Amino acid sequence: MTPATPAYAHASPSDRWTPDSIPGQSGRLVVVTGANSGIGYVTARELARRGAHVVLACRSQERGREALERLRTEAPGARAELRLVDLADLTSVRRFAEDWSHDRLDLLVNNAGIAMVPFSRTADGFESQFGVNHLGTFALTGLLMPHLLASPDPRVVTVSSEGQRFARFDMGNLDAERGYRPLFTYIQSKRANLYFATELQRRADAAGLRLRSMAVAPGLTRSNVLTGGANSTRGRAYGALMRLLLRSAFRPTPEGAKTSLYAATVPDLPGGSYVVPDGPFQLRGEPVLRSRERAVQDADTAHRLWALSERLTGVLHPVPAQAPSRD
Repeated sequence: MTPATPAYAHASPSDRWTPDSIPGQSGRLVVVTGANSGIGYVTARELARRGAHVVLACRSQERGREALERLRTEAPGARAELRLVDLADLTSVRRFAEDWSHDRLDLLVNNAGIAMVPFSRTADGFESQFGVNHLGTFALTGLLMPHLLASPDPRVVTVSSEGQRFARFDMGNLDAERGYRPLFTYIQSKRANLYFATELQRRADAAGLRLRSMAVAPGLTRSNVLTGGANSTRGRAYGALMRLLLRSAFRPTPEGAKTSLYAATVPDLPGGSYVVPDGPFQLRGEPVLRSRERAVQDADTAHRLWALSERLTGVLHPVPAQAPSRD
């Protein structure tokens, strides 16, 4: 992987990167998972505004249609479509890939995820946060890889979290084998996202592929990830507390989407980049690159997680690599 350089750390307000900095995206074919709301929706809308053909990959037909109609209203003339995929169901993931009808895929934004939900298992029996955030993302990327490699400039952006820095990554408890703690399991799954993104780049480099794999952390962002889905069943007190927290401490959704859009569109961004907000604790600020994260450097754990993920999902990525050196 190419290390980060100061050229991407903008020094003055006039140099700061904003969505207005996005170059034209005409002719680019894009998939954004979880595009019906939050960061995913903003990412899809901004790419469509600049001419990309955007596929909104959503779990819910109803919410997906509402998002598609809203996008077409906010971005008149946008080329966008809805396709259904549920990352909690590997059958759905396989169906999405099998039904792909375009000649290629230029950009995959792995945005969909869940956060700190009550304990449950996916359709395939995995703990839901590990199953959706990591295994579903891993499987979808692998199954779409032939279409990505048909692109002249393929790119994969995977949304991790600033919280991954605090994860105590336990290979023996990824699937809640030894108990379940919602926050611990969430940040562990987000660490897995970063391991996946960096290992994908190592393998692409080793195979001589043009693919660029990026990871991002959005910072504290207002979205429904803490209040929607399974979290909507936690009761009124939880809902009221989360809404207050989101209003007071979290920044608007378009700000959180900046790192995803930056990673997806900066033309000369090196593969393997990890894009984060530049403020304290990576919670808010302009997009910059960070290369000193433990997970970015830990090729051994990333390699072992990859092998485990292939075994659990049955999806073999067409980007093999040798085991990392232990010297």
